[in-house]
Amino acid sequence: MAERNAQQQLAELLEVQLQGGSDAGGVGKYLLHRLKPHLPPWLGWAGTGLAGVLGHARWADNPGAAVGLTLASVALSGGTWLIGKNTSQQRRLHSAITVAAGSAWLTAACLAGPTAGPVDDLYLMGGPVLALSWNVRMVLRHNPDATGESSDKGLMEKIGLARAQIGTAKVEPNRVTAPVALQAGTQTNDDMTKALGNIASALDLPKNAVRYTPDPGSERRGELVIVPEDMLADVVEWAGPSNLGGSIAEPLVIGCYDDGAALVMWLPGDPDAGRNSTHGLIAGQSGSGKGDAALNLLTEILSRRDVIVWFSDPKMFQDFATLRPGLDWAAEGGTSTEVMVAAVEAAIPARTRWLGAHGYRQWIPAAAQQQNSPEHTCRPDGTACGCEGMPFLVAWFEEAANTLRNMGDDAFTGIAQEARSAGISLIVSLQRPSYDQMSTSTRASLPSVIALGCDARDEGFSLPDEVLAAGAHPGAWANRRPGYCYVVSPGIPEDRYSSPGRTRRFTHRAVPVMELLATWAQRNGATADPVTAGAASSVAGRAYTGRTTAGTEQPAALRAVEQEEDDMEQAGPLVDPEDVHIDPEAALPEPHEGDDTPIFGQEAGHKPSPEEARRLFAQVLEDFEREGRMIVGPKDFTDWCDRHNLSRSWVSLRLKEAAQEGRLEATNTTGRWRIIPALTAA
Repeated sequence: MAERNAQQQLAELLEVQLQGGSDAGGVGKYLLHRLKPHLPPWLGWAGTGLAGVLGHARWADNPGAAVGLTLASVALSGGTWLIGKNTSQQRRLHSAITVAAGSAWLTAACLAGPTAGPVDDLYLMGGPVLALSWNVRMVLRHNPDATGESSDKGLMEKIGLARAQIGTAKVEPNRVTAPVALQAGTQTNDDMTKALGNIASALDLPKNAVRYTPDPGSERRGELVIVPEDMLADVVEWAGPSNLGGSIAEPLVIGCYDDGAALVMWLPGDPDAGRNSTHGLIAGQSGSGKGDAALNLLTEILSRRDVIVWFSDPKMFQDFATLRPGLDWAAEGGTSTEVMVAAVEAAIPARTRWLGAHGYRQWIPAAAQQQNSPEHTCRPDGTACGCEGMPFLVAWFEEAANTLRNMGDDAFTGIAQEARSAGISLIVSLQRPSYDQMSTSTRASLPSVIALGCDARDEGFSLPDEVLAAGAHPGAWANRRPGYCYVVSPGIPEDRYSSPGRTRRFTHRAVPVMELLATWAQRNGATADPVTAGAASSVAGRAYTGRTTAGTEQPAALRAVEQEEDDMEQAGPLVDPEDVHIDPEAALPEPHEGDDTPIFGQEAGHKPSPEEARRLFAQVLEDFEREGRMIVGPKDFTDWCDRHNLSRSWVSLRLKEAAQEGRLEATNTTGRWRIIPALTAA
C-alpha cells in the first residue's frame, strides 16, 4: 500500500511539474509544459556564457583573479564529487564532469575572453552536448519501463548492499514484489537473506513481513516480497467446509495468507500437474492454535466424497468428539493405536496390489469409482471388471508424541516411506517434532508441514532451512498469535512457503455445523473398500468395524455398562439361579460353630495342569480378540495370572510358542505381540 501511494504521489508530482502555471494556449502551451522540465540544463548553459562575458570585463588583466578562478574551479569540481557519494556512480560521475567542464570554460572565458581562440567554439559545441546529456538522463529516469538503476539506492545503501539493483515493482493488494539483482562477483543471495531484518527495520515492519525468494538459476538474483499490512490480525471464525461433496484431490482450504489469498494444500498427487502425493506434519507449541489448525484440515477432508479417515487421539477425542461419527475408524490411544498402526502397514501392500492390477501408478479420483473402464481393469482379457472403487485413506495420529513414546520413535517410518503410492496420506500432529521425539527417517518422509508458533530454538525442526532463510520465523509468534502458521506442501508455489497465514478459529458457534458435517459424512461419505477393510480386519479383527451409520460408536466399556443397565431394567434384579428360592424378607438363621473361621489368608487354590493352563491361555487370547485388544504383552495377563496361579515368565513362554504356531506376530516394540485373528491364523 505504501509503495503504491508513493508511486501515485510521484506521478502526480511529475504531472504538476509538467502542467505548471503557463498561460500559453493550444499546441504552444502543450510544448511549453513538456519542455519546462528540460530547461534547467539550457538555462545553466546560457548563464555560464553570460558569467564568462561579465567576468572577462572585470578580470581580464588581473593575475590574482586567475589564481582565484582556478582554485574555485578545482574546489567546485572536487566538492561536487564528494557531495555525490550518496548517489549512483553514474550520476556522481556525470555531475562532476559537467561542473568541471563548466568551471574550466568559465575560467578561460574570464581570463582570455569568451571569443578568444577555441573558447567560443567549445561553448557552442560542448555546452549543448552537456545540456542534452542531462535531458537524455531525465527522459530515461522518467521512463516507467526502465530497469536499469534502482530507485531505492538509499535503502540498499543502509543495509550494506548499495550496488544492488531493484527492478520495477509489481504492486498487488497488500503485497509488493520486486526483482532484485545483486552486484556480480561481490554479493550473493545469502547476503540479501541476512539483510532482511535490516530491511524490515528500515521500513518499520515486522521481520516476517519481508521475504526474499532466490532465483534457482542464479546466485545473485531473486524476488523481494514486502507485505506492509498484517491482514491476519483479525480473527476469522470457521463457517463450514469450502467444497462439500467435492473430491479429496481438489484443494483443501484451511485459512488465508497475510495478503488475503486462500491458504490451501493438497494430499493426493496429480500426475497431470506433476504434483506428488504427500504426508503431513502439524507442529506447534501448546497454545499456538494447533487444535484449530487440525480441525480446519480434518473438516475439509471429511467434507469430500472419496476419502475415509482412520484417526487416533490419545486425548480421548477431546477436540474432535463432534466429528467422530464421520470417521471410518477411531482409536483412543494405547493398544488400539498400536493396532491401527499395524492395520495401516497391512493395508499398504493390499492397496498397491489393487492399484497396480487396475493400471494406476498412483491414486487418482477415478480409482474411487466403480471400475467400468477397460483401461482400468484387472481382467486378463481386457474387459471392464466392475470392481468396487478404492477411496483415498488418511491415517491421522493426533498427539503423536504419546504413540511414539509407547511404540518407539520409528513407529511411523514404514508407513511414511511406503504409503504414498498406496493412496494413503499420513498426518502426524505433535508439539515438538525434534529428533528425540521421532526418527530422522520419519521426519524426512513428511514433506508437508503446517508450522505454527514455536520456541525460536525449535524452528529448524518444523521448517526446512531454505524456508527459514527466506524470512519465515515461527519462533517470533510462540503461543502469542494462535493460528498463525507457515505451510510447506507440494502444489504451493515456493515463494509462498515463507508467507505467513492463519487458520480459522473454531468456537462454540461451529459445533452445530460440525455435527451436520459428521452426519453428512455418515450418509454420503465413502466407505472402506473390500481390499482396505479386509486388510484392516486381518490385523485388527473385531477392533475394526468401519464407520457406523447409527451414530457415534462408543467404547466397549461404555457399551457394556449401558447393556448391563438395559438388562437390569428389563429383567429386574440379577439373581444367581441357586439363590432363586431364598426369600430376601426372611430372618437370618442363628449362628453355628465355624461361621467365624477366616476365609482370607488361606491357600489360594490349586494350580492348573499344563494342559489346562494352555487351554485357559488359548481362551484368554480369544477373549482379547473378541474385545478388540489385538496387541498384547505379559503385562496384559497380570490379573489373569493371579487368578490362575501362573507366573508372568510362564506367560512369556506361551506368547513365544503362540507366535511360532502363527497365533501371534511380533511387533516393532519389544515384548508386544499382535494377535492374528483366528479365522486367518496359519
